[in-house]
Amino acid sequence: MTIEIGQDAPIIELLADSGEKVSLADYKGKYVVLYFYPKDMTPGCTTEACDFRDQHESFAGVNAVILGVSPDPQEKHQKFKEKHDLPFQLLVDDEHTLAEAFDVWKLKKNFGKEYMGIERSTFIIDPEGKLVKEWRKVRVKDHVEEALHYIKEIQA
Repeated sequence: MTIEIGQDAPIIELLADSGEKVSLADYKGKYVVLYFYPKDMTPGCTTEACDFRDQHESFAGVNAVILGVSPDPQEKHQKFKEKHDLPFQLLVDDEHTLAEAFDVWKLKKNFGKEYMGIERSTFIIDPEGKLVKEWRKVRVKDHVEEALHYIKEIQA
């Protein structure tokens, strides 16, 4: 079943780049910016991660944490995080459990090939653990600022 606006975020534990298990429930009391991206070390995903990195302090200033999610393994997340100095956790969704809960595990087409993969998407979860906003089929340019602006608006 897919989560919808107003519903509680699923309580699914995933391995983080640090090796610890992480659940969305660990962040009650904070806004969570949960962003799904296809693959570490690719141009669009690197740009998006660096945009979130550059706004990390602004998100912290509005009581928000950033979590990146992709199917890549922990070791690849660690390298990606170190290479780009990312100050937030990257979660391993190798069985796409969280991606399926948010309905972002999709059939994709590229150069005539079909395969299953992550549809770049971002979700905002409020401090009570409810989904309050979603962006699907995200275009990277200006997206991070849009997510930050949204959290500032709902707090105003």
